[in-house]
Amino acid sequence: MTPVDQADLLRRARSRRSAATAAPRHPAGTDGPAPLSHAQQRMWLMDHLGQGGALYNVPIAARLRGPLDRVALAAAITGLTERHAVLRTRYPRRGGQPYQRIDPPAPVPLPVVDARTETAAAEQLAAEAALPFDLAAGPVLRALLLRHGPQDHTLVLTIHHIAVDGGSLPVLAADLAALYAAARDGVPPKLPAPGPSYADHARQERARDAELTAAADTLAARLAGARPPALLRPVPPGARERRAALHTAPLDPAVVAALRGLGARHGATLFTVVLAAAFATLRTAAGQDDLVLGCASGHRARPELRNTVGLGVNTLTVRVAPAGDPSFAELLATVRGELLHAQQHHEVPFDLVVERLGAAARRADGTPLLSVTCDLVQPGAPLTLPGLDSEHVELDLGLAKFGLAMLVEDGPAPRCLVQHDRDALDEATAGKLLDAFAAVLTAVATGADPRLSELPGALLTAGEHPVVEALLSDAGVVEAAVVESSTPAGEGPPLAYAVVRGPVAPNGAQLRAALRGRLTAAELPLAVTLVDRIPRHPDGTPDHGRLPGAAPRRESQAPGTSHPGAPAPEGPVDTVRTAFGELLGTTPPADGDFFALGGHSLIAVQLAERLRTRTGLPLTGLDILEQRTPRALAALLAGREDERRSALARSALTRTGARPGLRARTGTVLLTGATGGVGAAVLQELMAQGRPVRVLVRPESAHLPALNGAEVAEGDLADPDSLRRAVEGVDAVIHSACTFTDHATDVAAMRALVDGWRGGPFVFVSSIDAYGRPAGTEVPDGAPSGEAVTAYGQAKLDCERILFEAAGVGRGPVTAVRAPIVWGPHHRLRDQLRWGSTGDLYQAALAGRPIGLPTADDRYGASWVHAAALARALATCTAPDHPAAGRVVNAVSGHVSWAEFTTELVRLLGSDSPVLVSPDADEELRRPWRYRADALAAPLTPEPGEAWREVLAAMVG
Repeated sequence: MTPVDQADLLRRARSRRSAATAAPRHPAGTDGPAPLSHAQQRMWLMDHLGQGGALYNVPIAARLRGPLDRVALAAAITGLTERHAVLRTRYPRRGGQPYQRIDPPAPVPLPVVDARTETAAAEQLAAEAALPFDLAAGPVLRALLLRHGPQDHTLVLTIHHIAVDGGSLPVLAADLAALYAAARDGVPPKLPAPGPSYADHARQERARDAELTAAADTLAARLAGARPPALLRPVPPGARERRAALHTAPLDPAVVAALRGLGARHGATLFTVVLAAAFATLRTAAGQDDLVLGCASGHRARPELRNTVGLGVNTLTVRVAPAGDPSFAELLATVRGELLHAQQHHEVPFDLVVERLGAAARRADGTPLLSVTCDLVQPGAPLTLPGLDSEHVELDLGLAKFGLAMLVEDGPAPRCLVQHDRDALDEATAGKLLDAFAAVLTAVATGADPRLSELPGALLTAGEHPVVEALLSDAGVVEAAVVESSTPAGEGPPLAYAVVRGPVAPNGAQLRAALRGRLTAAELPLAVTLVDRIPRHPDGTPDHGRLPGAAPRRESQAPGTSHPGAPAPEGPVDTVRTAFGELLGTTPPADGDFFALGGHSLIAVQLAERLRTRTGLPLTGLDILEQRTPRALAALLAGREDERRSALARSALTRTGARPGLRARTGTVLLTGATGGVGAAVLQELMAQGRPVRVLVRPESAHLPALNGAEVAEGDLADPDSLRRAVEGVDAVIHSACTFTDHATDVAAMRALVDGWRGGPFVFVSSIDAYGRPAGTEVPDGAPSGEAVTAYGQAKLDCERILFEAAGVGRGPVTAVRAPIVWGPHHRLRDQLRWGSTGDLYQAALAGRPIGLPTADDRYGASWVHAAALARALATCTAPDHPAAGRVVNAVSGHVSWAEFTTELVRLLGSDSPVLVSPDADEELRRPWRYRADALAAPLTPEPGEAWREVLAAMVG
């Protein structure tokens, strides 16, 4: 991680209040599931608002040179999760509310991947650090060991921010070192007692909600009338990319020492001096006296919490509005007082303050009030293990949590840093801001006490949109504005608006024609519409909602034309207004503002869920926050309804060329796991057959199958009630969802589905792992299980038993379809190729190492099935009279020997790895079994493109 990524992690509580004067701890019950702390709920909301991804990943990486004991390292990482329950906590929902579910301790996988080159290693580490987490399914910690050589490795631990903060990292590092040493030496670890559990901390915090809410009212009142810096421009609508840019400038160590001395003379810390310098810089750059900056604080003022691992960080708001032209010392005193006040309320959750602010928490264009943060950070410390040389490895995710961050890195080589969201600030302005920040720090370090007007810096304006810049270059254009595409996908050309003056002013078509020579094709607006004036909000920013034609546009509108008088489609305004009223307590007018009505992030998530249920259309909490009014949301939903109809029309066209013998079937099929590799193929097959489908998906993934025309039932394998609701009224079930690792959840999910199932075919996607190691090499449909059934295989057997017991009471025909490894072009199936037994072969070929096989005997190899063939087989099994009904059957496309597989893999990767027989080869490769698929032979017949070499090429490439 770069210091910028660590800005909200590597810090300590700055509160100077003693533990003795801290607020008293309230007793809290420990029975039942723990609620999320306010900080955790903020992380959970970001994830469900569509702003999760890798933004809140915390990667910790170290290059380790020396004799590494990989078994001891794996045991130590598992020991971390045993010691700190928050690392094995998941966040499912019950009754619409998330809660903490602590899983029992289990081994943490430590995959070992070969690094072919240093460049490839960097790419592998970056990809690992950026993989998103599933907070409901877990886990929230994963590990990867990259092998550069026999005694040269890179370890990367990636943890979701919902489970850790900066104060947690030193605790985890010390524990990992002690656990590793103990596992390596075969002795018990010498560890201090862990702190109180994070779940108890969350309960105690929630027990104080009434007190904290009252305090939040006071803090919100102090922010009345504040607004974000005009320097920041509004970000485009839709899911934010949050692409970060980082600008750095070195600081002389003597300057930092002088700044520290300046603070000491005025009773302030170095951080307070840096914060005052940030205020001074922004005051000049933005031309604003009244500014709000954010900084981080923690909940570790009490000594007993210092060994607690969890998310204890909170965001503090510091508002400074100096009058006149004070000296820097006077500004420093003001900042010091405001910071101390904020720190005295460091336990008041920031999300409560935002709720109390309501609409005032954002500028009219959607820019958050708190868009700028400041911090003092330290260089990354290496993760050390006894007996090894350790070197810190920076992993920059390239993402920005805030619009602008102004930082100073303290250490042997101090630096001044400015990080910004590329959508909120342009590169040129950010570079000038960095120069000004560094110059201010240097100036105040001299010992003089200049007035703020005497400090370096200049008024800066954020770079305009390239379309606006190009339009304003025409002498006849006096004002211009641009509205980015408002299609649901956020793609397509923008709309431009211009105010022209003069006797020979250009028209819209002429302006657009002139733009062709100045802009790229992607930047060229769909139209340039002439208006008498650009409507603006009270703060001067353009009011896009009042620009003609700026509502969601029909794709049939011709480029280069505009229809200012055409009314925007309103869609189900009354449906949206009703949902608003149910959650906000009053039914608003069509243009009622969500925030002005008392809305906040959690209500946005709930409102999106309610509207998804009623309309069957994809909608996220982020859509609510961006659209804000019932009219705008209704228009958005109308556009998505058009997209769905188009998808259904495309599906109908596909069916006209369907395979002979297929016929459209009536009755709804419930499909679980529709966003996974197998489920996606099954959904495509069912839609191609013209069958109505209901899909069980998590809310944040609901848009994926919805736009294919499927009915969405929101739920999760860990939520039994959602499973029972999903299965109500359907005529058939295909259950393909699986956690793969949480076997208790998989079995409980099968029980819940069976409880709600009232009849019709039920098809369960099982696994050949349920056979264990059969006695013979030919394994027919439903053969007895052999020895050494894995935990995964046993869970599949348990699910099969539950299903067949239910079928025995006459509820309907059931089929358990046991599948081997599934191959196909879906990204989740491609990932499977890189792990497990095939993963070892893949990684060896990728690194150019010799590939060892246990034998040259062609009997040993992998059974596999193509995802599309498996989908056909599963769909076929939903026929009540199919021969597979009431049976356990196999679904296998073929068997490929390891020799053939590795030879083809080497060819596809362009590798020079030799393939040879080795006594050190993985014994798991000794798999002689061939699974016959007699009952499903017809639907499994390969279609063009389904040969194993073709699908392997698709997965590799």
